[in-house]
Amino acid sequence: IKHNLFMLSLSGCGRSPPLLIAGGRVFVFPCIQQIQRISLNTLTLNVKSDKVYTRHGVPISVTGIAQVKIQGQNKEMLAAACQMFMGKSEGEIANIALETLEGHQRAIIAHLTVEEIYQDRKKFSDQVFKVASSDLVNMGIGVVSYTLKDVHDDQNYLSSLGKARTAQVQRDARIGEAQFRRDAVIREAHAMQEKTSAQYKNEIEMAKAQRDFELKKAAYDIEVNTKKAESEMAYQLQVAKTKQRIEEEKMQVQVVERTQQITLQEQEITRREKELEAKVWKPAEAERYRIEKIAEAEKLQLIMEAEAEAEAIRMRGEAEAFAVEAKGRAEAEQMVKKAEAFKQYKEGAMVDMLLEKLPLVSASKLLIVSK
Repeated sequence: IKHNLFMLSLSGCGRSPPLLIAGGRVFVFPCIQQIQRISLNTLTLNVKSDKVYTRHGVPISVTGIAQVKIQGQNKEMLAAACQMFMGKSEGEIANIALETLEGHQRAIIAHLTVEEIYQDRKKFSDQVFKVASSDLVNMGIGVVSYTLKDVHDDQNYLSSLGKARTAQVQRDARIGEAQFRRDAVIREAHAMQEKTSAQYKNEIEMAKAQRDFELKKAAYDIEVNTKKAESEMAYQLQVAKTKQRIEEEKMQVQVVERTQQITLQEQEITRREKELEAKVWKPAEAERYRIEKIAEAEKLQLIMEAEAEAEAIRMRGEAEAFAVEAKGRAEAEQMVKKAEAFKQYKEGAMVDMLLEKLPLVSASKLLIVSK
């Protein structure tokens, strides 16, 4: 069941779209539903093309092996396969795919030479696979693989190619053997010549070596004597340099000692200055600062006391003036009320009243003026 495709539809045309079930199971209601099957198995096809003329007009027979199957995973290819092969048997489907592959195989053979097909079988297989796949995919069939199985002809063309190649190889072998023998004789003559030349060169080199030895020995003797004299002079020079360096180091030691003494003297001076500052300068400075602060505090106290006294006097004056003014205002109001009450009195009585109050009013005005 897993290698079959079921198409389930209701009986009666066009009532509902068919249901596609790839590699599964389905329940069918008799008289209501109908089922059709398509095989999803992989099909092996023996694609044979007999006596097909190549590009140069040579008839050859080619046999290829192809693996094809309906693609159940691709819905579009599955739908196309249903339209093409629904109701057909596995053999009918295989025959249609075989004829398609054989046609493409023949077309590709016609565009190639015998040598290209025979020597580059992979290229031929790739071309058939590519062209056939693009055509079969429209039918819902996928080409899994294609390999070239056999190539032969009835005209002995391929065997002639083999014989020619064999003859060429044998010819090249004979030529190579002759060339090897010739090269061996030439190499042997060259070896003898090189041997003689090497012997003469060896004798010349020995004479040159003896001469060079004598010359170099004399040069070495001169160089050795020179080096000995230079060595003695260098020793004396080194002794003088060593004495000079010792004197320089002594001077540097003295300079360092003098520098250290100066540094110690400076540190002693600094210490004494700090001690003098701590014992004399800072106590005097502190006493001066204390006296100045005391004087400033006394001065500030006198100023604040004077300001406080002045403020007290001013406030007392304002308080007395306010009291007199309030008293005068109260008496004036009392006089107004009395005047209203004494309207029926005669003029003489009012004069007596004013004379009675006049000393008090005069005293109040004098106090305000003095303020």
